[in-house]
Amino acid sequence: MSTLTPRRLGAGDRLRVGAAGLRTRPMRVFLSSLGIAIGIAAMVAVVGISSSSRADLDAQLDALGTNLLSAQNGTTMMGEQAVLPLSAEAMVGRIAPVTDVSAIGVVPDAKVYRSDKIPAAETKGIAAYAARTDLLETTSTELARGTWLNDSTAQYPAVVLGSAAAERLGVSSPSPEAQILVGERWFTVVGILEPSPLVPEIDSGALIGWPVAQEVLDFDGHPTTLYARAAPDQVESVQAVLGATANPEAPGEVDVAQPSDALEAQQAADQAFTALLLGIGAVALIVGGVGVANTMVISVLERRAEIGLRRSLGATRGQIRSQFLTESLLLSLLGGLAGAAIGGAVTLAYALMQGWAPVVPPWALGGGLGATLVVGCIAGLYPAARAARLSPTEALATP
Repeated sequence: MSTLTPRRLGAGDRLRVGAAGLRTRPMRVFLSSLGIAIGIAAMVAVVGISSSSRADLDAQLDALGTNLLSAQNGTTMMGEQAVLPLSAEAMVGRIAPVTDVSAIGVVPDAKVYRSDKIPAAETKGIAAYAARTDLLETTSTELARGTWLNDSTAQYPAVVLGSAAAERLGVSSPSPEAQILVGERWFTVVGILEPSPLVPEIDSGALIGWPVAQEVLDFDGHPTTLYARAAPDQVESVQAVLGATANPEAPGEVDVAQPSDALEAQQAADQAFTALLLGIGAVALIVGGVGVANTMVISVLERRAEIGLRRSLGATRGQIRSQFLTESLLLSLLGGLAGAAIGGAVTLAYALMQGWAPVVPPWALGGGLGATLVVGCIAGLYPAARAARLSPTEALATP
């Protein structure tokens, strides 16, 4: 006596049978896959925005260079403000690997105002700095409008405003009519700077020439911050001797820093925040997986008659199991694809708003889709096993 051998279902047949179950309940499919989509969209967007920000920062560092060092007057053992020697700039310039040196000096008693009608207490946090004419070249700071100080204008009451200082003072463009009060003298605004990523202190500064600061504002000529460019492969060695060179008598009173470290620290903080957001996205993905599992369990309960009929017509337990597992995978995959598209669109929109080049790592998309398949497989195992355990008579007897 021969026995009937059930026909094996091919991959195409499994997909058609699994998709048929989804097409009959479109609204439930949409709501169930929405949780998966939200989780994947959050993860892809977080990774994409973080990667775009990191790429923009790397481009900035490549353009600005990481070989800029600064030496600032610190504090004495008595807690008072230290003073850099008048010779500090020249001494630092003698360090062999140093290619460029510049400096600024705070003019302590010179307050900056838009007019003489402004109350004395409303300084808007703007500081007056005496600046060397090679400051922009050394610090890679760009000029937005107007001109920078030169050997001629540095001797006259001309001022260049940092980007934040110009905004606070309400000066939109340099002109002979754009006058501001520095100390008790009127200065003509001849230039406005772009934001300076490596030297943010000058963003809120009013920069005047070293000679005119000494002549009319009683500036003592002592620099408060030195900026030095070193050969890229000698940055660490220059950093080690910069303080002692700038102030040999009291090297401990000099604060030496590498301005690019602040940008890299910001990047590290962003990465920590990114990890937190990825965790939130993972939670959303798990919640979406629970929703898929719930949908599949309900689907098994509602389709007992269909299961019984298929079993009566010769479908094996394995074919029933594969049908519901395929449905679960397709349901999750739909959510994953939608989430990846939404996450990519959010990254693109946000990056363009910030002026960044959009970057979505391929591993983020691949990992997101892979995660949806894993979630779909786990969510579908129990409902698929439960459907396969139903006997034909039990299933068909269900009203």
